[in-house]
Amino acid sequence: MEKVIITLRAAAGDDAWCTRLRSEVADDLLALGAPGLAVNVRDAVVGDSLMTLTTLDPPVVGFVSIWTQQSYGPHVRGALDRLTGECERVDAYLVTESVPLPPPPSAAGARTPGFANVALLRRPADLDVETWRARWHVDHTPVAIATQSTFGYTQNAVVRALTSGAAVIDAIVEELFPLEATKDLHAFFGAADDADLEDRMNRMVASTAAFGANRCVDTVPTSRYVMRSPFAAELTT
Repeated sequence: MEKVIITLRAAAGDDAWCTRLRSEVADDLLALGAPGLAVNVRDAVVGDSLMTLTTLDPPVVGFVSIWTQQSYGPHVRGALDRLTGECERVDAYLVTESVPLPPPPSAAGARTPGFANVALLRRPADLDVETWRARWHVDHTPVAIATQSTFGYTQNAVVRALTSGAAVIDAIVEELFPLEATKDLHAFFGAADDADLEDRMNRMVASTAAFGANRCVDTVPTSRYVMRSPFAAELTT
């Protein structure tokens, strides 16, 4: 099975658009029959998050993740056709998915607790692929989990873009945080006090800097909805 992440970009995505994407549009995408579908939207619940960084113009305001047998098959082609016109730009990326910290179970179509902070990473030109991936996967992963209040952590390494002219992205990372972490650094890092916060932030900054995730990065706070899981055991009924 393959995983494809589709980025939805627009100057702004209001709550009416977000609701439409996770309801009417999501229903149409489900009807295409892909084994797995998730929708992330930057709605009012997370719109004023402190953890927002943007390099893309227009910025990303939503994501659609599809698990399918063929990244070049009807599930993805149908989704791209359906999503075209729903925003200013739609791009798709084939990814390999690693899940160091699995998200908690949730009911199909329900909002995942907390919020999903989605980061778009680029590999610095001065780092070869092997070094970059080792520093990200092997060195950084335990630091990220230890220094933040993350309760779900998914790493998607981009294999290639599936749409012409897509923005260059080398990785798409999704981390789940408590909702209060949108406005409180102590909550974001799970820090007990100011000294603990400073220590955790310093460790995190040093770790991200080692593989270039401290620059040329977009972070998009989102509400996450798993509409259909390819891993049935992850969902409650």
